[in-house]
Amino acid sequence: MRYAVLGAGGVGGLVGGALAKAGHPMTLLVRPGRRDHYPERLSVQSEALGGFEAPVRVAERLEEAFDIVWITVKATALEAALEAIPPDELGSAIVVPLLNGVDHIGELRDRYGPERVLPGAIRVEAEQTGPGRVRHLSSFADVQVAPMPATRARAEILCEELRGAGLTCEARDDEVTMLWSKLCFLAPFALSTTASGGPLGVVRSDAQWYALLGACVSEACAVGIAEGAEVAPEPVIAALEGLPEGFRSSMQKDVAAGRPPELDAIAGPILRRGTEHGIDVSATRVLVDRILTLE
Repeated sequence: MRYAVLGAGGVGGLVGGALAKAGHPMTLLVRPGRRDHYPERLSVQSEALGGFEAPVRVAERLEEAFDIVWITVKATALEAALEAIPPDELGSAIVVPLLNGVDHIGELRDRYGPERVLPGAIRVEAEQTGPGRVRHLSSFADVQVAPMPATRARAEILCEELRGAGLTCEARDDEVTMLWSKLCFLAPFALSTTASGGPLGVVRSDAQWYALLGACVSEACAVGIAEGAEVAPEPVIAALEGLPEGFRSSMQKDVAAGRPPELDAIAGPILRRGTEHGIDVSATRVLVDRILTLE
């Protein structure tokens, strides 16, 4: 299939680079005025996939027909970035968002229509080191998608081509569980590491931070269950216990670099829907307030 990536940062660069290396046509959609900053090759350094370069096209808007348009921008940049993909120029393409949070799915469906949005999620640690340059820091890059009947055939091809490119991919039948499963892991991890100013090992070794981490996991799962997701705290805690001590969140890196963190996308659904469902989300609020003071 023909792919485009809107948001050629760590996640978009890794996914786009892997698919391009496997021989699939790839276009990077970049911000206006940035086209000349990107080389027509993606450079990826990855312990899992090795170091490689792959050819890509660079454009500022949709200039040809695509099968899949990945949306991998930060949630804070989504509204402005979507100007590069006008609904009437999307053609027969399907957009596949790999953003943090859950609220963006409704926004994209309102813009493009439900049958043109294939919800996705990714678990990975990757960062952009320069235009067209990406470091893949985790030993995994796990993609999940939740197709509707109208998008199932293309989702199956997408998963097959991702697996052929060296990533993992799974089609899920339960969109709500897919999205909340990631958020129940990501929010406690991102909020606690950012609030503490240290990697995951620091959070796990400090009784106060570890208590907040566990409480945030429980709150996120309680809200997810109220939203209809099949989630539970125990597997999330086990997954967090199994990560390396030096694991850092992208939110933590954003705050350290002076960039706006994705607080609303990651913590917002827990706080807002927790309040709607009458669920205590005080630990999540403590972590958010601490991050706000750091900003």
